[in-house]
Amino acid sequence: MSQSLTLDEVEAIARAAHEGQTDKTGRPYAEHIAAVAAGVRARGGSDEQIAAGWLHDTVEDHVLSLEWLQTAELHQSVKDIVLALTKGEGEDMESYARRILATPGALLVKEADLAHNTDPQRLAALDEATRTRLIAKYAKTRQLLGLA
Repeated sequence: MSQSLTLDEVEAIARAAHEGQTDKTGRPYAEHIAAVAAGVRARGGSDEQIAAGWLHDTVEDHVLSLEWLQTAELHQSVKDIVLALTKGEGEDMESYARRILATPGALLVKEADLAHNTDPQRLAALDEATRTRLIAKYAKTRQLLGLA
């Protein structure tokens, strides 16, 4: 492919795709994807990893289709990372973690995602049962990825 979407274009696509969506705390979902992209940048991620940070939940959340991703003017590494981070319905955490670890660049994006998901301020806004469940889930994910 001769042309690839710019980071600004990827951001605009991701923000539009998640428009009207909120996270578990009721905040606009765009805040989460922006925090993940910023976290990737802060961790020294490449432009491709930053793009994947913007897009990391689009296919999993069904706000963009797999077909869109496959045909988008994106570097193959961006597509690979987004697919690696797209947890299949009913997929076990071990398979998910193995795919992330096997995909170049995906671990750094997932690390930024987990960092935002476990932000104490964000977790404090959740009810206790949800907070407890998510803390355990994210700790298990971190362990499986060697980030514990």
